[in-house]
Amino acid sequence: MAQRQPLPDWSSMPRDLLQSIGRRLASGHDAASFRSACSPWRAAVPFATFGPLLLLPLDPDSGTVSFYCVSEEKAFSLTLPDARGKVPCGSSCGWLALMDEAASVTLLNPFTGARVDLPPADEHVAAASSWERVSKVRGRWFLRSGNALAANAIKLEEMRGVFFHEIVLSAPPDAGRECVAVAVLASSTEVAFCRAGVDSAWTLLDTKLECSVASIVHCQDKFLAIDVTGEISIFSSNGAADATPTATPLPSLSPPAGLCHRSYLESDGELHMVGAMVSTFHETQEFAYRSMIYKCNLLDRAPEWTRVKDVGDLTLFVSKNFSESFSGTSVSKYKKNIIYFSEPLYGDPFDLAHRLEIADVAASASKVMKPFSEKMLGSEALGWIRPNLWKGGAIRKHEEKSQAEAAPKVTDAPEPVAEVNARAVKFNT
Repeated sequence: MAQRQPLPDWSSMPRDLLQSIGRRLASGHDAASFRSACSPWRAAVPFATFGPLLLLPLDPDSGTVSFYCVSEEKAFSLTLPDARGKVPCGSSCGWLALMDEAASVTLLNPFTGARVDLPPADEHVAAASSWERVSKVRGRWFLRSGNALAANAIKLEEMRGVFFHEIVLSAPPDAGRECVAVAVLASSTEVAFCRAGVDSAWTLLDTKLECSVASIVHCQDKFLAIDVTGEISIFSSNGAADATPTATPLPSLSPPAGLCHRSYLESDGELHMVGAMVSTFHETQEFAYRSMIYKCNLLDRAPEWTRVKDVGDLTLFVSKNFSESFSGTSVSKYKKNIIYFSEPLYGDPFDLAHRLEIADVAASASKVMKPFSEKMLGSEALGWIRPNLWKGGAIRKHEEKSQAEAAPKVTDAPEPVAEVNARAVKFNT
């Protein structure tokens, strides 16, 4: 009888060969299966290389969340009971931030079902986030305009315009290390922050900006608050547990004149800005625009914006609704040196079909694609989300005990999976 040959040790393959294989994977599903094999294979294909999905508008009564996969040209829905009765107020680190009518916030990983509760908004947050008088009665928030005696209950679809406009995370809440959440308030020069699983209330921070904060970016372990004019203030979440960080404005980082529709993202430790330069033709009453990219290194002694005309192997994903954007080398059939906009920068307001705008960085030319989800009409797509298919703690088994103890409590998080809840996915073709 022939002696059985021992199975090869696939985990000992050279790292450069594994990375070469990983770059050829056709989809996020393939990458998920590849990563599930063993630790060396998982390390060869980091989460940053996963192709993102486009988050479509949510129906709070349905208990489902819908996405569009650009590389596979398909829309699908996940059944998520935790999304029922909530409105989205952020997409960060592969997690959704959801808010209910009581202004309570839940962080939800739509691909694993894991969830973490953040503190609800209180009277201090309400006073900072709204120009009008807001009060809470029996668990519901009410808005009183001017000197009117009557108060109107704030509806669910209005919550994001009164309280948390967008929430950005420093790290996934299940990553085995401190997760700090920073919230852009509806109309305020202040931001609110808390440590997931640690703080019982939000803390307000004065950004020292003159105009309302429009977006937050986490870059080089620091948070950047950016107001509607493009002015930037920087603060860090590091330090004593009970210490409130101090914000420092960066007046030298004013955006280039004439740059519209600005979005901000971190890439390779540097802050990037994507915007549109508009040219108007008065004779024909028409206009044209070019998408442009700038970057700066915050560690420079005198940081300044410099034009970027080529991003090489990177692909940029920019959100028009949720401001958080990101970049990465894709393994999911996305083109390189390209910007994917979640919705056209200058779209027809009466066109309710979801469309992508794709900009060629080198050519400074854009094109708007045909509708990709005609059956899902409504408001604009919310933004991009990068699938985070594994519980972060399962990857960091050797984290220090003190870090693990400081991590927030994550509920309903299953073991690592190789597919995106395939039985819960319904494709719309």
